[in-house]
Amino acid sequence: MKHPRSAFGASPSRGRHQRPGKAGSAVSLALAALAVVVLSSCTQEQQNKLGRDIQNWTGTNGVLEVYAGDKLVRRFIKVDKVSTALGTDDKMVRAYRFGYGVLDENLNFIADPGEKKVYFEVSDFTNYVFFENPR
Repeated sequence: MKHPRSAFGASPSRGRHQRPGKAGSAVSLALAALAVVVLSSCTQEQQNKLGRDIQNWTGTNGVLEVYAGDKLVRRFIKVDKVSTALGTDDKMVRAYRFGYGVLDENLNFIADPGEKKVYFEVSDFTNYVFFENPR
């Protein structure tokens, strides 16, 4: 029986027996070990910032609820992120947060027909809660 040859005339394994998955699993293990070492050398704040950066890139199915006292008055769903406003020239943090989300007018956690994606701002003095949608 002839040994299979590549288009260039040499055998693909060059005479050695290859075990599928062995090289890939060693690389995966090395990368996982490197990730553990890198993350363990970071402070908790750096780990949190990394998590937020990944979440900003991937997005969140967030909900922002605005309260007047103990009464829910507005709900925004499908919010990717809530950002802190910065000044244009001085880059100073402003006293409000902003984002985009669907205004859930009937407060049912569903983007019904007619409910549109809107821009919103909430001040630092507003009672609001931002969380991941449980549905």
